[in-house]
Amino acid sequence: KKNPGPRPRPHIQASANHLFDHKTVRRISKGKFSIDGRIDLHGLTQPQAIIALRRFIHMAHASDFRLVLVITGKGLPEHGQEGRGILRQRVPDWLTTGELAPMVSGVREANPLHGGSGALYVRLRRAKN
Repeated sequence: KKNPGPRPRPHIQASANHLFDHKTVRRISKGKFSIDGRIDLHGLTQPQAIIALRRFIHMAHASDFRLVLVITGKGLPEHGQEGRGILRQRVPDWLTTGELAPMVSGVREANPLHGGSGALYVRLRRAKN
């Protein structure tokens, strides 16, 4: 069997007006675009995680953070598949819908250096004065 090569990274986008492009991700990976804050949700239940995420995003937005890292964990493998953790699946939806969506301008899977598929870069909009 031929190896089909690396699988494409999912690109989760909160707004068509502000793409989280490869150049930005490359700048983050090289340390030229700093991560202003991080939260580790892995190991929490869904109710605990959504409460913690809401508090964190509200605090980060009020503090005028531009880029944060949300660690979800990769989840446990199911039937030989790659991790399918519930937080890994749900957090992008929580960030791009409901009360958090107006604060978020982009969401993308993190570079392996920052957790890969078990973490997300979240770009925040500027707080309105």
